[in-house]
Amino acid sequence: MVSKSFGLPGLLSLLLSLSTNAIATINLKGQTIEFNGKTYYAPPTAVATLKTAAGAQVSNTNGLQPLTVIRSDTLKLTSSIIESLVENYESMDDVFNTGFLEYIYVEYNGTHKTPSESVSTPSSWGNKFLGFASAYDTKASTKLSSSTSLPAGPYFFNPSSGEVFEAYLLYSDTMGSFTQGLIAVGDDEYDVLSASLPGYASLTIGVPSRLYFTKTTEKPLAGVRLGVKDLYDIKGVKTGCGNRAYFDIYPEANTTGPAIQSLIDAGAVIVGKMKTSQFANGETATDDWVDYHSPSTPAETAIGSDTGGSIRNPSQVNGCFGNRPSWDLVSLDDVMPMSPLLDTAGFLTRDAKLWRAASEVLYKDAGLISYTKYPKSIKTLQFPTSADTAADALLLDFVDSLATYLGGANVSTFDYDDLWEATKPSTVSANETLESLLNLTYPILISKQQYSLVAAPLYEKYEAANGGRKPFIDPVPLSRWGFGLEYPESQLDEEILHKDIFTRWWNSTAQVFDEKTCSDSLILYVGTAATPTYRNVYRSLPGIPTGFASSRIANFAGVPDMVVPIGQALYNSTVTLKEEYLPVAVDFIAPHGCDLMIFNLVNELVEAGIVKEPVAGSTLYGDGVIYY
Repeated sequence: MVSKSFGLPGLLSLLLSLSTNAIATINLKGQTIEFNGKTYYAPPTAVATLKTAAGAQVSNTNGLQPLTVIRSDTLKLTSSIIESLVENYESMDDVFNTGFLEYIYVEYNGTHKTPSESVSTPSSWGNKFLGFASAYDTKASTKLSSSTSLPAGPYFFNPSSGEVFEAYLLYSDTMGSFTQGLIAVGDDEYDVLSASLPGYASLTIGVPSRLYFTKTTEKPLAGVRLGVKDLYDIKGVKTGCGNRAYFDIYPEANTTGPAIQSLIDAGAVIVGKMKTSQFANGETATDDWVDYHSPSTPAETAIGSDTGGSIRNPSQVNGCFGNRPSWDLVSLDDVMPMSPLLDTAGFLTRDAKLWRAASEVLYKDAGLISYTKYPKSIKTLQFPTSADTAADALLLDFVDSLATYLGGANVSTFDYDDLWEATKPSTVSANETLESLLNLTYPILISKQQYSLVAAPLYEKYEAANGGRKPFIDPVPLSRWGFGLEYPESQLDEEILHKDIFTRWWNSTAQVFDEKTCSDSLILYVGTAATPTYRNVYRSLPGIPTGFASSRIANFAGVPDMVVPIGQALYNSTVTLKEEYLPVAVDFIAPHGCDLMIFNLVNELVEAGIVKEPVAGSTLYGDGVIYY
C-alpha cells in the first residue's frame, strides 16, 4: 500500500480540481415553523411578493413571520368588519389561527372607485398593519402592492424580501393511513412533503388553508383534501402498490393518470398517497407485520379502487359512504391493474354532498343522467326477518323508512338463486347454478390478468437488477398468482364467458333499466351488521376467493354498488373490555349507469334525516375520541 502526502498548496489545488468536476446541486425543500402550539410548513417557492410603495418602510426582521391576508369588497373598511372576517376565518379553517395576525395585509376586491379604510386593530393582533391595497388608489403611501393577487388566509412573510409563502398545517398520520405526504410543486407535478412531526412511526401530512380556495362551476372541488390510493400514478411521485420491491424498481411517474388529473383540474388538493394491500389483493390485517402494515382507519376523503370490494368493505366497516361505480365510467390509464374487466375507481368519504360532487367530476365524461325520480320497488337480499339484535332492528327500520320516503314502495325478499333456476339462459346446462357457473370466475380473472400485467414485468425487472433474486411478495397475492398459473390460458377465456353470461342475465332479468327512474327496483343487501373482526387473532392461511355472493353481483354485472352507513350497534370488545360501537351499513345496487340516481337519493335521505352523516372518532356520530 502506497500513501501520498500533500502540502498545503497541493491540497488546495486538489480541492479546487475536485470542485470543478463535482458541482453540488442544492434544492431547498421549505421550512418548518412552530408557533401558537402548532407546527406549520412553508414551501420553498413564494406565491407572491409584497412591495412597498414609494417611501414606505417595513421592519427588517429576519426570518419568516406570520401574515394574514384579508380580502374585502366593503366601500369603507372598519375594525369591526375586519374582526368579523377574522371570526369567519377561524370558524372555516383549521390552518388559520389568530397568531397569523402578527402582520395584516388587506386587499380591496370590490368595484367602488374610491374605497377607504379606517382600521385600528386590537393590540393582541400585533402592531404590524401593512396597509390597504386598492387597484384604484395610485397615491404613494404606506400601502403595499402585490405582484400576484393573494387569496385571503394565513401565510408566512419575509419582511426583508417581501416574499409571501403559503402556510400548511402539519398533521401526524397516527392511524398509519398514508405511505407518503405530498405537496404540489407546479406544472401539475408533486413532490414528497419534506416535513415531520414527532410521533411514533407516523408520517406527516400537510394541508393548505381552506381559505385559499373558492368553489366555482369550473372548480367544484376547490380546496377538497384528497388521499390517493397508492395504485394511481401522480407526476413526480413513485407508485408503490403496497410492495417495497415495486416501489424500489420503478421510477417516479412522468404523468398523472386521467382519473386523478380530472380531480386536480376540478380543484382537489392531493395531500398524500394512501396505503393499499399488496397489489390491491384483499388481505386481512393482523398484528404480525408483513411488508407494510395495514392502516387502522381512513383519515381523509380518499379515492380508491374496487375490483372485488376494496372500496365497499372499508367503507362498510369504517362507517363511510363508498361506491363501486358502474364499470368503465372512467379511464384507468396509469393505474395498476388487477383485472381490467373488473377494476373501477370510486370514493370513500363521510360527506354525502362531497361524495356526489367528486363522483360527478370523476365520471363527467360518461354521460350519466341525473335521475331524481326513484323506483317504487325495494328488493332485499338476505336481510333479517326479525329484530333479534340491535343491528337487525336498524336494518329493518331503515328499509321501512326508505319505503315510506319513496311514497309507499313495495318491499319484497329477493332470492337470485331461485330467479336463476326459473330463468337461466338456454346456453347453460340444466344443473348449472350461479355458484357453479361463477365459482372460479373472480380468482381466475384477477390472478391470470394481474400476473401477466403486473407480476411478470416486476419479476423480470427485479431479477435483472438484483442478480436473479426474486422480490418479497405477501402471502395473499403470491398464493393467488400461483393458483392462476395452475390453469391454462383457456380457463381465462372460459371465465370471461361465464362473466358475460351472468352480465346479460342479470341486466335483462334481475334488475332492468327504466326510463323514468333509471331502474325498475332498488336492490339492498347488508354491508355490515356491527360484527367485529379482531386484528390480534391468528387466522388460517390465505385462501382463494372462489364462489359467489351478494357482494359479487356488481363485480360481474358491471353495475353500481354503493355503501350507505345507517347507524351503529354495541358489541362487547375483547380488547378494551368495554361496550363499543361498530357501524351498520346497507349496500344499494342499481343497473349500469344509474349511479347518479343513487347519489341523489342518498343525499335526499341525508337531508330528510333518514341517513345521518358520520363524523371522525371511535363512534359513528361522535365522541371525538380515537381508541387505538
